[in-house]
Amino acid sequence: MKTLGSWGRYPDFPQRPIACHWRHEVVEQGLAWRGCQAVGLPYGNGRSYGDSCLASSDQVLHMRPLARFIEADWHQGRVTVEAGMTLGELLQQSIANGWFLPVTPGTRLATVGGAIANDVHGKNHHVQGTFGRHVECLELARSDLGVLHCSPTENAELFNATVGGLGLTGIILSATLRLRSIASSKIRLQQIRFDNLGEYFAISRELDARHEYNVAWVDCLAPQSQLGRGVLLAGDHHDRAPRKARPVTTLRIPVTPPVPLFNKLTLKTLNSLYFHSKGTRPQRLQDYDAFFYPLDRLLEWNRIYGPRGFQQYQCVVPHAHAEDAMNALLTAIRRHNEGSFLAVLKNCGDIPSPGLLSFPMPGVSLALDFPQRGEITHGLFAILDRIVREAGGRLYPAKDAHMRGEDFRAAYPAWERLESLRDPALLSRFWQRVTRQ
Repeated sequence: MKTLGSWGRYPDFPQRPIACHWRHEVVEQGLAWRGCQAVGLPYGNGRSYGDSCLASSDQVLHMRPLARFIEADWHQGRVTVEAGMTLGELLQQSIANGWFLPVTPGTRLATVGGAIANDVHGKNHHVQGTFGRHVECLELARSDLGVLHCSPTENAELFNATVGGLGLTGIILSATLRLRSIASSKIRLQQIRFDNLGEYFAISRELDARHEYNVAWVDCLAPQSQLGRGVLLAGDHHDRAPRKARPVTTLRIPVTPPVPLFNKLTLKTLNSLYFHSKGTRPQRLQDYDAFFYPLDRLLEWNRIYGPRGFQQYQCVVPHAHAEDAMNALLTAIRRHNEGSFLAVLKNCGDIPSPGLLSFPMPGVSLALDFPQRGEITHGLFAILDRIVREAGGRLYPAKDAHMRGEDFRAAYPAWERLESLRDPALLSRFWQRVTRQ
């Protein structure tokens, strides 16, 4: 079997996979690791961007083949599935039966186990919170304790540590999820263009109260007078159109170019063209996959950043400092001419997650992709980190490949509790980097 890696392709530590096709094989492998110190890590479909999915030993249990339904109650919208099932595979069945994920990230190619381990969030965090809030229970295999049933009422502390626990508390074998009912697979979409950050904050506050889903694309290389201009998309599930799961796309980037396809000139041009082509539009219907998963239309899109890969920078900043911090972040990015075409702003609400290390907090999140350019990228990130730190914000571990240990430990004070609950046979390069610096 070929080696595996992170979605950002940085840092480059090829992972040697141990394929697991049945749950008992996972349990047997976990027991074989009993008494060992940090010999592996569970690995799903490789959609984590940085090094949280990379084992310190570079040996992982490949969970992707475990993608079966164990039980499905389509009357109540309650399903039990194996951890290697992707969100898209789940949706193929659930949409036809009138159900949808209450929370979904920006890709349907993430696995259920990965969604739990990273406690993913979506465009409706202010309404539904994180993915972990909709997990009824899970089955967890540990090298030292065997197979445990975990829920908010049974092994509750381990359940809370596993939600957002980055795959370190054990290997998730299966999970029971509560879905949400839908009458349609279409999204009723409203598109609004804004000319600067101030307009975004005014518009987004109003739309959060009226719509379930809100997300904005931002031109991070706009002229200073239009800093933060962009397009906001607000949506809700339609109540009349038919339910139909969309087929998975087969288009893909066939090869990795020798250099990134995006550079300073092409980014400025693309951003400007995109902004001016996306005027304010009245409500219209859009397929769910185009609204939630636009990047999934092109498989292996991470190759466009070239052989050195890329890093995603995602932070969240409390509401009280959000407008000033976002202004400072975008100003720093513009001054460095290190723009990102994929620049996303969205609001996070105050619904708490059960996860010890859940990323969202009440505030505003900004996510951007940067080609890996060595010291240039590291220098920019040091400036962005200082802005986030001074604003009382934090970075997203599932997307990170550079965070200082001091910043992680300050932003996630429950890390010591997670460390005490970590399966001694599991350790990622991320956890080794941020807890042992």
